[in-house]
Amino acid sequence: MSYYTNKTLEGNFDQVVEKVTDALKEEGFGVLSDIDVQQTLKKKLDVNFRKYRILGACNPPNAHKALTAEPYIGLMLPCNVVVQETEGGKVDVSAVDPVASMTSVENSQLKGVATNIKEKLERVIQNL
Repeated sequence: MSYYTNKTLEGNFDQVVEKVTDALKEEGFGVLSDIDVQQTLKKKLDVNFRKYRILGACNPPNAHKALTAEPYIGLMLPCNVVVQETEGGKVDVSAVDPVASMTSVENSQLKGVATNIKEKLERVIQNL
């Protein structure tokens, strides 16, 4: 079982990040966190790394359902979406598969929530 879905795009990295953020909004997600891995590694370790951003996406209604069903599920939230530069100047966008990540949690109430979020994230990736 794959733990992510992805798509490789042509284009400017920052514009792709903006496009991803807009596509997430269309599916009801907000971006709670935006980690610039390239900048962080340069600052903390003085190493050069490719452009790489981790967007922490949250869909409030589904997050509420998950948190109500399982008090510790916040350990797996928000859903991460990664935008990274690849060889040849392309940009890869990937999203976690919440069904795969939540299989270790033995709570049947989470299955429907995870499936719903998976479908939304897959539409985000497909519509880029």
